[in-house]
Amino acid sequence: MGRELTERSETLLKTLVAMHIRDGSPVGSQTLREEAGLSVSPATVRNVMSDLEERGFLHSPHTSAGRVPTAQGYRFFVDSLLQVTDEPDPSAFDSIRKELNPDRNTADLVQSASTMLSSITSQAGVVTVPKPTQQPLRQVEFLPLSGDRVLVILVINQREVQNRIIHTQRVFSDEELRAAAAQINQRYAGQALADVQERVEQELLSARNSLDNYLSATLDLAQQALAEEARPSDYLIVGESRLLEGASPEELARLRELFSTLESKRDLSHLLERCSEADGVKIFIGEEAGSQIFGDYSLITAPYGDGARSLGVLGVIGPTRMAYDRVIPIVDVTSRMLSAALGQ
Repeated sequence: MGRELTERSETLLKTLVAMHIRDGSPVGSQTLREEAGLSVSPATVRNVMSDLEERGFLHSPHTSAGRVPTAQGYRFFVDSLLQVTDEPDPSAFDSIRKELNPDRNTADLVQSASTMLSSITSQAGVVTVPKPTQQPLRQVEFLPLSGDRVLVILVINQREVQNRIIHTQRVFSDEELRAAAAQINQRYAGQALADVQERVEQELLSARNSLDNYLSATLDLAQQALAEEARPSDYLIVGESRLLEGASPEELARLRELFSTLESKRDLSHLLERCSEADGVKIFIGEEAGSQIFGDYSLITAPYGDGARSLGVLGVIGPTRMAYDRVIPIVDVTSRMLSAALGQ
């Protein structure tokens, strides 16, 4: 990045970024000088702004005499100049704590986390959905329906209940289904669904080779019960409309491209998956998110889990001029509270 910034340059850059976050307008030298409260001449401020522009921290939009921060300028601001508190303001803290009630199931908690992030930050909230295969199997039950149809009731991770209907190769009696469920629960309860699926496949092959018809039928039921159905979305996004508020016609065009990218889920899914494996809050400014579509937007994320494993990541998508000092602690505390709720 070349030579380090002087204290005066840092002060003016910090002030300019804060003004742009607050007002969203290019900042002129005279206004910046007054806002920063420095006893320097207007010419000195102009020279500093020119230097910051040459170094890639600022740029002049169109023919405006004022300047706005670049993604590089925001990155330096976040990394070197920003002061962030450990906790959000008390009202936000209380809202998050009340909403993320440990008595609620995982799906409700994840949805609430995304909604809370959007509501409190006035940006778009995003949360990845935990993969079912990461969760431990608690219990399975089979209920006979008409013909070869069987209702499967899966209890996962102490609180999740999933219902699905499977079609069996033959008709099972109530007693057979109860016995099959009891055997499956005895063999696999407490193990992660992914591990159970793998064991069932291996043991089913072995049972068929040994001509153990009873065990084969039981394992076949288990395999169908645990087969991956159409999964929910990789992640939930709430509050995209908040990004539209106050957007200029030029920004609206970029937002449409961003929404199209978010809808396809490809680029963001890969990024969020990497974030879930990292520790603590991560901040991606502009194209750091891996796509040119994010040029004018930032993504702030933090992973969440249940105390034993990482389950996903949550965060906020908003313009690069978002109030980072407020949003970062909200994302951080939401991830910690969601993890605490899931851990209970």
